[in-house]
Amino acid sequence: MRSAPALRTFMEYHVFAVWDFMSLLKALQQRLSCVSVPWLPNASSLGSRLVNEIVLGEETDVDEGGGFASHFELYHRAMTCFGASTHGIDRFLDLLRTGKPVGRAIRSVELPEAIQGFVTHTFNTIDSGDLCAVASAFTFGREDLLPDVFQKIVAELDAEVDGKLGPFEYYLRRHIALDADEHGPMATRLIENLCGTDPVKWQRAEQAAAEALQARIALWNAIHEACGRHVCG
Repeated sequence: MRSAPALRTFMEYHVFAVWDFMSLLKALQQRLSCVSVPWLPNASSLGSRLVNEIVLGEETDVDEGGGFASHFELYHRAMTCFGASTHGIDRFLDLLRTGKPVGRAIRSVELPEAIQGFVTHTFNTIDSGDLCAVASAFTFGREDLLPDVFQKIVAELDAEVDGKLGPFEYYLRRHIALDADEHGPMATRLIENLCGTDPVKWQRAEQAAAEALQARIALWNAIHEACGRHVCG
């Protein structure tokens, strides 16, 4: 990704991973915190505290102007500023707003098979009802993207596109700061709390992590091929 077209292609694919990451997080929040009325005490106060802390930062982080926005919204704004197409993700979200299930919505939009497969895998994990698997996919399968290395590439490209990558650089800085110092350790502590000393739970967590990483590798390979088809490298 050393050209502007390549980075736009990456963003148009990766925005779906940014979106369904939030769905993994909200699935954890639903299971570990009471989000219904009447309120009832939680079975795990520690788990509730950890997941709610992560939600606070991911869903309502400080934006460039001193307001608040989710990391998905920051990413979407960065795409618009940089000229990456948001048509696919916007159409998908519009269908969800009408009440269409995720599976039908993702198939209704003309999206690359790799995106459909990635989102489908995420929601299969969520729908499994296995809390340790969901937490493992969230903790081990999604956050360690080496964004500090990626940020160097973005900084180089920003000089070529007259600062249009400023919002994306801001997103990356927030991503690095929160994950390294706060959310990464919290997520690790969360899964340790959920799995405890149960070897069966840890085995399920390990399998979920490996499957999540394989799904991400498949998405990355598809992005690489798409950049090649568009002579983007």
